[in-house]
Amino acid sequence: MSSTASSGRRWDGTPNRPHHRQRALRAAPDSPTRLVRSAQSSRCHDCGNRIDWYTRPDNRPVSLHPHELDATTVPAASRWHVNSGIAHPADDGTPWCRIPHLALCPARPDPTPLSPQIAALRRHLALHTRRLLDTGTLTPPTPDTASPATAQGPCRPARPIVLALHTRYLAAQPIDTIQCVAQTRRRHRCTHPVLSPGAPAGTWTLVPATTGRRQLALPDGLMAVYDLTHLTYTEQLRWRHQRCLHHAAAPGAADLAFCNWEPFNPLLHHQHIHNRLPTTARHRTQARA
Repeated sequence: MSSTASSGRRWDGTPNRPHHRQRALRAAPDSPTRLVRSAQSSRCHDCGNRIDWYTRPDNRPVSLHPHELDATTVPAASRWHVNSGIAHPADDGTPWCRIPHLALCPARPDPTPLSPQIAALRRHLALHTRRLLDTGTLTPPTPDTASPATAQGPCRPARPIVLALHTRYLAAQPIDTIQCVAQTRRRHRCTHPVLSPGAPAGTWTLVPATTGRRQLALPDGLMAVYDLTHLTYTEQLRWRHQRCLHHAAAPGAADLAFCNWEPFNPLLHHQHIHNRLPTTARHRTQARA
């Protein structure tokens, strides 16, 4: 019997490495969020720096800086901690905490006051943003306004207001570009739109800008909303969960992105209020010389 130990190589000299089968990520049935953990990393659209997305106790997403910081260097109002995948806007008593990315984003005005450590971190992120802009990796953000209408085309809101389940939401992109958030079998995000051709669509309508109570500093009037309330409860829930027809029938599929609905506030989102239906064509008038 030979006592020669194995060299760890095959007969042709190639390394004999064991094959580890990759396991698909799954969302636990008792998890507070159906978003798989690896999908929470993203990049800020404004500065290009990496961020981690978490769900708040009110089920709204929040972007946090990907690294923990010394709690003594972070203002008490900006201290967050993560517990069981949920981000809580409070200090948990540990010497380390998380900080929202908005407090560090170099594309936003400087928050005051800042500790020397936080100011240095913000400058570091600003240098990284400048490198991305110089190399063309990051495209400078454009003003978030309605898309300009063509001479014969309709107006298309960049962030329309959607009425579903008797609640007004502010969408992050035009209606026809809202993408399904579900995970496919190849562990990629589904590319199908929520506005499926084989499903009933909503209707554009004008509703009061206020919700019954008199809002200060907000002029009374009508605003255009994409109304889904005439659809069935199942269809409205499908829109709320931001899923296509295929993944709406597969509730066990995990999510690879957050549902980017934002509860509409007429005081905070007044720049997205349009008092004209987008189905109405806008004709440009040329000034005479």
